[in-house]
Amino acid sequence: MRLVSVNRLQAGMKLGKKIYNDEGLVLLADGIELTDALIKRLARIDIGYIYIEDAITEDIVITGMLHDETRNQALKVIRSQFQDMSGASGITKGFYHLDKKFSKMMDSILEDMSSLEDPMIMLADMHTADNYLYVHSLNVCLYTLVLGIAHGYSKEELRVIGLGSLLHDIGKTQIPVKIIQKPGMLSDEEFRHMQAHTEIGYRILKDEPNIPLLAAHCALQHHERIDGSGYPRGLTGLQIHEYAKWLGIADSYDAMTSNRIYKKAMLPHQAVEALYVGSGTLYEQNQLELFRDRVAIYPLGLTVKLSTGESGVVVKIDPSIPHRPVVRVFAGPEGETVIPFERDLGRALSVVIVGVSDEDQSMVKVT
Repeated sequence: MRLVSVNRLQAGMKLGKKIYNDEGLVLLADGIELTDALIKRLARIDIGYIYIEDAITEDIVITGMLHDETRNQALKVIRSQFQDMSGASGITKGFYHLDKKFSKMMDSILEDMSSLEDPMIMLADMHTADNYLYVHSLNVCLYTLVLGIAHGYSKEELRVIGLGSLLHDIGKTQIPVKIIQKPGMLSDEEFRHMQAHTEIGYRILKDEPNIPLLAAHCALQHHERIDGSGYPRGLTGLQIHEYAKWLGIADSYDAMTSNRIYKKAMLPHQAVEALYVGSGTLYEQNQLELFRDRVAIYPLGLTVKLSTGESGVVVKIDPSIPHRPVVRVFAGPEGETVIPFERDLGRALSVVIVGVSDEDQSMVKVT
């Protein structure tokens, strides 16, 4: 499978990986042949990149961190619960069903992830942007758990940080939809409303039976930054709980790599570079370093250009050195077609990735 911008799709190409809606249901099945009408539909629903079947990369299998059944059930629960709360008249009502459904779901998520030999943050499954909140909540949970596993947290600690990350944006259920889905820049007043989701989330979660209090603090603190520039309280350094710091990185990363109403998604390496701008000011340097080592910055199927001048597709990622993947070269330095062969950047240490294919199929320089 090859990762291709929707802007470069052509009729006759075949979809290599399923596309889901916000309920976790399959919108388009893998193997379907794309028509001009389907391509236009993909563009309308804000899908940025998709996987297509490709002869050069037909042996690449893209797997997720969760089984399809677990992912679909998780999105169903998130959607159902969040929609129920969006219709509530206020935030003082007790939502005592949260602990039962979300806790059970967390057990299923942790069971799936425990079966992974060396979990990494991969490019998320393709979803429509019908309701970003549901998919974002699950993605951030998975990314935070990957970081927690790599950091060495116990199963119970992972359960707590998992619930905190899954429910970190629950306060947004009480923010007007017109603000949540506004396509342009928020006014100062609208931004203040949006910022309130952290404190609202805390108030919703703090008295929930069997929802750990630390999960409520994750909702409260995930937008705090170590230099005091975050919100709602402008906390600094050690005043911010460690869980919330991990969550802040995962939350920012998913926001950058997701298609939104008002912006196109970044590719993983671009998002990592953007996060590193805040190293030591917004985010803890040691946490960013672990994050960098656990994210596949060059996703499987991505077209890249090497320092040799050759072009190829990422076909394998070594979790110990994710920034130096195996690339299947299909074009020489002058752009000439060559018999495909694999160049392992983990062994060819003098060769580096210098560019990635952008939406116009030109190469964007990697700094």
